Amino acid sequence: MLNKLEAIREAGLARISEAGTLESLQEIRRELTGKKSELSDVLKSLGSLEAEMKKTVGMKANEIKNFFADKIEEREGEIVASASVIDGEIDLTLPGIPVAEGALHPITQMCYDLNDAFLSLGFEVYNEDDISSEMFAFDNLNFPADHPARQSMDTYWLEGTEDKSGAERLCLRPHLTGGSVRKLIMDGVPSRFIYPGRVYRNENTDARHERAFFQYEALIVDKDVTFSSGKVMINTILEKVFGRKINVRMREGFFPFTEPGYEIDMECLVCNGKGCRVCNQNGWIEVMPGGVINPNVVRAAGYDPDEYTGFYTNIGLDRLVMMRYGVDDVRFFHSADLRFLKQFK
Repeated sequence: MLNKLEAIREAGLARISEAGTLESLQEIRRELTGKKSELSDVLKSLGSLEAEMKKTVGMKANEIKNFFADKIEEREGEIVASASVIDGEIDLTLPGIPVAEGALHPITQMCYDLNDAFLSLGFEVYNEDDISSEMFAFDNLNFPADHPARQSMDTYWLEGTEDKSGAERLCLRPHLTGGSVRKLIMDGVPSRFIYPGRVYRNENTDARHERAFFQYEALIVDKDVTFSSGKVMINTILEKVFGRKINVRMREGFFPFTEPGYEIDMECLVCNGKGCRVCNQNGWIEVMPGGVINPNVVRAAGYDPDEYTGFYTNIGLDRLVMMRYGVDDVRFFHSADLRFLKQFK
């Protein structure tokens, strides 16, 4: 009986080694270890053997059964490793399939271009979290307690912090300007830095507005920063980004964190100043507010406004991208529609 088991072992090992496909290997598994296999017949005949021989033959039969299982698993791995990933024959005369290449999103590309322009002027890049607080988003920026922007109609307040105030009342940042005081507190003055990022507003969407959009803010804080230096910075940046001189106008505007403040418009490049739905038919589009930093903001950062002053500019990054490519609806850039985005590769 032991000789028969050894013969079953040798014959089974040879069959496993010769198996060339997973299907044939499964058939061999059934023939070697299934209910109708020779090994199963040996185990069924154990009752007719003497006690000592029954023990010896039973141990040998189980040992061979485990041996077959290990060898079949090993052969299965070899077959899978050597198999082609392509079913059927390969036609080598067919042309290859081009590898799909990704590309930067146009808003990301604009951000990088602005980074290059500002870095060449000696600015550094700063980033902060998307979650801010009432203290940094409003209190430090000279927003009065009853300012409409603090209400839920404009700002997304985080659930669970509604009854708190200051640093404990959290929100999705409604603008990037709150990061300016944080940066000045951390790194001190003099300072010149840019901080790009996404902001969130609870407002209706249209061709020029989204609930989540990108801004790009720049701030200079130093002794004797003049208004004219800020205007030169704006003209220089736009010229670097668009590769030519851009017509710009500045209108008086109120912002709690500037004094004085300005609305900075550029000639609409979608219609070349003729009027379209992007610019409300007037030929100009607001791309950035700006102005001289309010003394109360300087105080909130821990510095003397009689000694230090500065100049803000907050670029509407999405609108600038619209101007670069002549696109008349900002929502296209946030649609994740590859048919649209592939045009800018």
